[in-house]
Amino acid sequence: MPKVVIYTKNYCSFCYAAKALLKSRKVEFDEIDITRDVGLQQEVRQRSGQRTVPQIFIDGHAVGGFMELKQLDAAGELYRVLGVKQ
Repeated sequence: MPKVVIYTKNYCSFCYAAKALLKSRKVEFDEIDITRDVGLQQEVRQRSGQRTVPQIFIDGHAVGGFMELKQLDAAGELYRVLGVKQ
């Protein structure tokens, strides 16, 4: 399965929602909490071009945030992007 990484902040409701969605689909992920780390905040901005969290990456490719993840899931595309047969 592709590696899923999610950058979060500990007070972000969209981050909690994204993690809950991934967990409900039994998708394993690595979480990187950038709440207090300016260097990591700059890293995720450079990687994604975005300032908001969560930022989700699948095999190093930026997916976007919670809304984009939710849209992929609603369209039935999340498993395809992950390379998982349903």
